[in-house]
Amino acid sequence: MRTERLAADAASIARAAEILRRGGLVAFPTETVYGLGARADDARAARGIFEAKGRPPGNPLIVHVPDVASARALADGWPPDAERLAQAMWPGPLTLIVARRADRVADVVAAGGPTVAIRIPVHPVARALLDAVGLPIAAPSANRSTEISPTTAEHVEKSLGGRIDAILDGGPTAVGIESTIVDVTRSPARVLRPGHVTAEAIAALVPLQAAAGLITAPAERAPSPGTHARHYAPRAQVALVPPQAVRGELDRAARAGSRAGAVEHGSRTATGPHAELLPGDPAGYAAALYAALHRLEDAGCDVIVIATVPEDPAWDAVRDRLTRASATP
Repeated sequence: MRTERLAADAASIARAAEILRRGGLVAFPTETVYGLGARADDARAARGIFEAKGRPPGNPLIVHVPDVASARALADGWPPDAERLAQAMWPGPLTLIVARRADRVADVVAAGGPTVAIRIPVHPVARALLDAVGLPIAAPSANRSTEISPTTAEHVEKSLGGRIDAILDGGPTAVGIESTIVDVTRSPARVLRPGHVTAEAIAALVPLQAAAGLITAPAERAPSPGTHARHYAPRAQVALVPPQAVRGELDRAARAGSRAGAVEHGSRTATGPHAELLPGDPAGYAAALYAALHRLEDAGCDVIVIATVPEDPAWDAVRDRLTRASATP
C-alpha cells in the first residue's frame, strides 16, 4: 500500500475525509498524539486499524466525534456525570466511557464489550476532519501496538508507512501523551488512564473513586484503551531508575557493550552523548517525552535509562507511561 502524505489544508482534509468515508485508514493529529482513524460504524474498516497496528482484538478503541450531541447519539444512556464533564472539558484531552449503542458503534471497536470510549478533540485539524467526514471515527494512537506513540507525522510514517492510506500532517502535537480516560458508567466515576486532565480537576466536577494504583488489562478484554502492562514502549530495553543512579546504569550498559541513551529532567546536566534532558514540570515533560524516545530509538540505542519522576499526583500520567514503557515484554 502507498501511504499518501497530506498537508493540513482544506483540499487535503477533504481527501482524507473521502478516504475515511469509503472505509480507509487515515492518521491525523490531535492535541495528544496522532490517531489512526477509521469509521467507527463499519466493522470492516475498524478491523483495518487492528491489522495495521498489530493490535490485539481485546483492546478497545476510542471514538472521536465533533460535538456533545454526536457523543450522546453513540451512548445507551448518558449519565449526569458524563454531561457535567463533557460541558466543562470538551473539546479536550478527556475520554469518557459510557454504555454503547450497538447499532451506532461496531462490536470490534468496543472489543465486543458493552461500553464505548468517546472524546471530542480540540485540535483544529482533527475537528475539521470530523466535520468533513460527518461520521464517528475510531482512532487509537497511530503506531504499531505497544510501541512509542507518535507526536509527529514522521513518527507515524516510520511506524505505519505502507500499512495505511494516508497521513494528515498537522505538525507536532501539543500535549504529547494520550487522553485521560474516565469510566462514568459507575458512580463514583473512575479514572482508568491518567492524562493531561488531572484526577483533581475531575473530582471537582463529579464524585470520583480514589485511585487504586496502576490499572492493568486482563488477557481477554481491556477495560479501557492504554491499560496493557507494556505500552508506549521503545524497542530498546528500558531501565527506570532514580535520578542519582542514571550514570551508574549507563556505565553498566557500556561495559556490557550496549549502545545506551538517557532521559533525564529538570536542572540536571544530561549524561552522555545520547541523552535527552526534558523539562522539570509535568506538562512540559509529557509534551517532550515521546519525541525524545523516538530520537533515542532512531539513534540506535538498545538500552534507554530513564530517571524516575516525582511521586506527586501532578506526575501521575507521566509515571503511568514510564511504568508501562519499562515493563518486561
